[in-house]
Amino acid sequence: MTKISLYTTETRMADLIESNYNLLLLFPRFGLELGVGDNTIAEQCVRQGVSAHLFVMMCNIYSHADYMPTVAEIEQLDVEQLLDYLSRSHKYYVKSRLIPIGRQLNHISEYCASAHSTVLQRFFSEYEQEVMHHFNYEEETVFPYIRTLLTKYDMPTGYDIDTFKNNHSNIDDKLSDLKNIIVKHLRGVGMADDITELLFQICSLEEDLSRHTFIEDVVLIPMVQHLEKTIYDN
Repeated sequence: MTKISLYTTETRMADLIESNYNLLLLFPRFGLELGVGDNTIAEQCVRQGVSAHLFVMMCNIYSHADYMPTVAEIEQLDVEQLLDYLSRSHKYYVKSRLIPIGRQLNHISEYCASAHSTVLQRFFSEYEQEVMHHFNYEEETVFPYIRTLLTKYDMPTGYDIDTFKNNHSNIDDKLSDLKNIIVKHLRGVGMADDITELLFQICSLEEDLSRHTFIEDVVLIPMVQHLEKTIYDN
């Protein structure tokens, strides 16, 4: 992966993909398709009805560990498109990451000692339930609250984004525990290739979920706090 400076809306989409192929994983979360030609990010996003500013911000977050969006950058984002991106991400994590990892884990567990098999399956099942609870709370409580704010009528009472902020947990923490169980205690199975692939997928998901949590903490929450202040001060 070639090291480059921050992406902008004038970066060519093909250059972005060439510089960091992992960013291809963001395309379905925005509903973006390939066949980008020589279009810039701005041109391709306009063509497909996507906020170029939001897409660039997400690409920079996923590509640069020290990148921190400015207040001005956050305030110019389209709230509804951010919510749509986060909802698509939730579906992606469940369908394209958790379910395949669960299948791999079940397959490997068939060849493990029964004690190890039970621990692995129970641990992952509990983690899945925690993730689903986390996503469902956001989809059923947090996002509808934000959409109500956007209407600027029938204002909700008894809830604000700080409630979410104060209870927002990192759903990638337990993946680290699962990874350590596999690395330190799964022995004598004789499935090196399968276990290596499983670990790679867990590490990749752990990193992705860490960025997802960062987006909610650093982009979504400040954006909604600004929206609340604007509404309640008027």
